[in-house]
Amino acid sequence: MTFFQDLQRVLRQNVREYGMFIALFVIMAIFTVLTNGLFLSARNISNLINQTGYIAVLAVGMTLVIVIRHIDLSVGFLAGFLGAIAAIALVQWSFPVVAVIPMVLVLGIFTGLITAFLVAYFGIPAFVATLAGWLIYRGLLLQATMSTGTIIIPNAAFNAIGNGYIPDIPGFDMIPGHALTLILGIIAIVIYIVSEINARRKKQTYDFEVLPRDIFILKLAFIAVVIGLVTWVLSGYNGLSWTAIIVLLVVGIYSFITTRTVLGRHIYAVGGNPEAAELSGISVKRITYVVFGSMGLLSALSGILFTSRLQSATTTAGTLFELDAIAAAYVGGVSAAGGVGSVFGSLIGALVMGSLTNGMNLMGVDISVQYVARGLVLVAAVIFDATTRRRGG
Repeated sequence: MTFFQDLQRVLRQNVREYGMFIALFVIMAIFTVLTNGLFLSARNISNLINQTGYIAVLAVGMTLVIVIRHIDLSVGFLAGFLGAIAAIALVQWSFPVVAVIPMVLVLGIFTGLITAFLVAYFGIPAFVATLAGWLIYRGLLLQATMSTGTIIIPNAAFNAIGNGYIPDIPGFDMIPGHALTLILGIIAIVIYIVSEINARRKKQTYDFEVLPRDIFILKLAFIAVVIGLVTWVLSGYNGLSWTAIIVLLVVGIYSFITTRTVLGRHIYAVGGNPEAAELSGISVKRITYVVFGSMGLLSALSGILFTSRLQSATTTAGTLFELDAIAAAYVGGVSAAGGVGSVFGSLIGALVMGSLTNGMNLMGVDISVQYVARGLVLVAAVIFDATTRRRGG
């Protein structure tokens, strides 16, 4: 079998996984041409990552929620409300940042467990339970900001989370650009290549199907080049932002949990067939608590990122966040039928939707047209999901 025949077969068998990367590449290429290269400038790519960060974090949690066949509509205003709590704690209560962040994250977990209790114990459909949460957190956000309106946050350390960049290595002038970002990029490439080689060897040990050697090498080279180019571009501006570091940590941790742990296998088992999972000894209720508790945690983190980026808490914070997160998850390959979806895919989905918004803003496209375009992309993603499932993709 020739190289091109191998490549065609691999693309056909993994169309769900690779389709989102192709979509992201096409969108970025189109906007690069239409904006005369402005879209791929170091400053704009850095802004795109920071603008997408809080949605990407929500999309990671939403992916797991959809995988177990539920939905969470409350996460937008929950993020806005918890961001307001962080602002009040910093400004009015004079709490230090090191106390505020853990406090808000714990509150997020607690609110997620409340939703899980309604769904798992009372059997209330997640759509209804979280719609109630949407209304409640919207009201609580208005209550929290009623007396002051927008709460300005003067705390430099907190605001750096959403606007700051990692420091460079002092005196390291031999490398042009942000040296630490370039070094981290090289380390990421090495880690990726080593982990992929080890995973391939392990699959071969158990006689699992693996990519043909030439296709595998091409994949490694392509991903390495992409990582290298992104870090090179970012190093030309201010380097990696703290938002990017946080998002990468979240994606890395959740990817490990979902692909390398028993908990991750149980989550996908529940999503694939809850009845069969229960009969095999998996507690569906426990998985529901874990997934919704995780969603609450990530909602809190999203609220921190957004509030920090704005350097304030506003009465409208969180508006449509839940829809952006759901759209990112679906574009990233999660299946509406449950049981299928990846954390890394949700990150790519968030970048796809963020790139659409960012590119159209650079072109001065009217907001009404932007909503239509994003809606069409979401419809295309759902149609793609339904088509690949029918074909067994």
